[in-house]
Amino acid sequence: MSNEIPSIKRRLVCLLYEGLVVFSILLIGFLLPQIVFSGFGWTARPAGLWLHVFLLLMAYFVWCWLNGGQTLPMKTWKLRVINADGLPLRPLQAVLRYMLAWPSMLLFGIGILWVVVDKDKQFLHDRIAGTKIGAAN
Repeated sequence: MSNEIPSIKRRLVCLLYEGLVVFSILLIGFLLPQIVFSGFGWTARPAGLWLHVFLLLMAYFVWCWLNGGQTLPMKTWKLRVINADGLPLRPLQAVLRYMLAWPSMLLFGIGILWVVVDKDKQFLHDRIAGTKIGAAN
C-alpha cells in the first residue's frame, strides 16, 4: 500500500459503486427471503427487519475488510482500508468501523463531509475507529 491519500472524488465514486453492490446484497439476502417467508404467512416486526439488514451488511463489510481490506468497489478503485499503523484491521476494529459508518452516513453525511476538515483527509468514522482509507497497489 502506498502512502498516497486517495482523492475525495475517487472515494465518493467508490461509495456510489458500493451503493450498487449493497443494493444487490439487499435484493438477494433480504428481499428474496422476505418474499419466500411471506408465502408461508410469516411476517417480521420492523425492528427485526432492520436487524436483518444491519447484520447482513455487517457480515459483508466486516468479512471484506478482514479478508484483504477491500470490498469489490474498493478493488476496482484501488482503495484499501487499514488501521492507523498501516496494518490490516483487527476484527473488533472492523466491527467498530462498520457501526460508526451508520450514523456517519445517516446524519446527513456528516461523517463523509468531515473529510474537508480532517488533517489526513479521512472520514469521521475512520478517524474514530483508528482506520484509514489509502491507495492500494
